[in-house]
Amino acid sequence: MSAKVTDYLLYLDGVCVAFDGFKAINSLNLTIRPGEMRAIIGPNGAGKTTMMDIITGKTKPDVGDVLFDGSVDLTELDEAAIANLGIGRKFQKPTVFDMHTVEDNLRLALKMDRRVRRTLFWKTSSGEEEKLTKILATIRLTDLRETLAGGLSHGQKQWLEIGMLLAQDPKLLLVDEPVAGMTDAETEATAELLKEIAKDHSVIVVEHDMAFVRALDCRVTVLHEGSVLAEGALDSVSADQRVIEVYLGR
Repeated sequence: MSAKVTDYLLYLDGVCVAFDGFKAINSLNLTIRPGEMRAIIGPNGAGKTTMMDIITGKTKPDVGDVLFDGSVDLTELDEAAIANLGIGRKFQKPTVFDMHTVEDNLRLALKMDRRVRRTLFWKTSSGEEEKLTKILATIRLTDLRETLAGGLSHGQKQWLEIGMLLAQDPKLLLVDEPVAGMTDAETEATAELLKEIAKDHSVIVVEHDMAFVRALDCRVTVLHEGSVLAEGALDSVSADQRVIEVYLGR
């Protein structure tokens, strides 16, 4: 474990990663507070995916500090251990169990004792039922709880997968381009859904849709060439000439 202690839920300082000599992440500094939602934007190749890979343990940095929950050194842990700490990641393409109902998808994702005896004789507790009901309401799928996941729209599958992350009791959610391929109505609902989740969790959203980012109404970090180019309110970073040149002006 690192000797450092911070007040942040997530703390990246001086993080660098190179692949065959190419610096995908270059002296990256990023901090996320408990209960904060942050949007990450930037051009393709800016390092957004590599950043998430580092946070979740898929990629180890060459140098730099990556701390979680005050002092836990994520660079010393594997992906499974990091997930168990409370970091959940949703990839751009939804992955749900199509032949199971919405409710069963959530039940399968619940954080619980997975030992053989407990699993064989598993019966949902009243607390778990209450949790499922709350998640279904949050992800706007209460009326579709008995519907097979394969019959959901693309947007609804995205919401279900977010719900499956919530079932794991994460402290931090990493959400990658959640509104890609969604209708306008689904995009608007997703912004409200994530803002609701952010009342109880920290959330990092990687996105290209600027209208959606504006709807999130949160602090924005702009990545470029593996480091932070600008940070602040969307109007502020959108007016930054450097951001216009490398990203928004394209």
